[in-house]
Amino acid sequence: MGGRLYSSRLYGAILGSVVAAMAFAITPLRAQTLDDKVQVCSACHGENGKPVDKTIPNIWGQQAGYLYIQLRDFKRGDRKSEIMQPIASAFEKDDMMAIAEYFSKKPWPDLGQPRAPKDVAQRARTADGSIGCTGCHLDHFQGDSTVPRLAGQGRDYLAKTMADFRTRARGNNPGMSDLMIATSSDDLAALAEYLAGL
Repeated sequence: MGGRLYSSRLYGAILGSVVAAMAFAITPLRAQTLDDKVQVCSACHGENGKPVDKTIPNIWGQQAGYLYIQLRDFKRGDRKSEIMQPIASAFEKDDMMAIAEYFSKKPWPDLGQPRAPKDVAQRARTADGSIGCTGCHLDHFQGDSTVPRLAGQGRDYLAKTMADFRTRARGNNPGMSDLMIATSSDDLAALAEYLAGL
């Protein structure tokens, strides 16, 4: 019963965001303020920076360059999403840059995720030594410019994204796909848990 209620609420939240996106796409962009545009994002990504679904990424405090590239890739169809593509297709470059800058200035929210147990953390650090995550995402996984922050990102989102890169369902970064394919599923699970708890 509880699961059905959660699914119903989740479906309602996602449906609401799609309706908002469609209304947004129909309304002329010039008539809308930045606040109107970011309100569309908040329907799924959360009013307080905490997404309504754990497989949706936190975008508050994320790197501005990375956010811009993802919006651009959704608009071009390089990154697939039935929800994000209609939203991003309504944006011009200036809109995407302003939205990315807006969310990058927000404080990174605490999603209340526990730290990984020592054995999981050790496995993740060993996997990082092989993959070289910190080569791009930096020592504390904070990211920089066009490279996303991973520390404290939602665990379910991280796990889904790694899996999507691995199967090439997410195709806007072939280098990431190659790295994920070369890494075992158990190591990826450890990395998702470890990063989420940082």
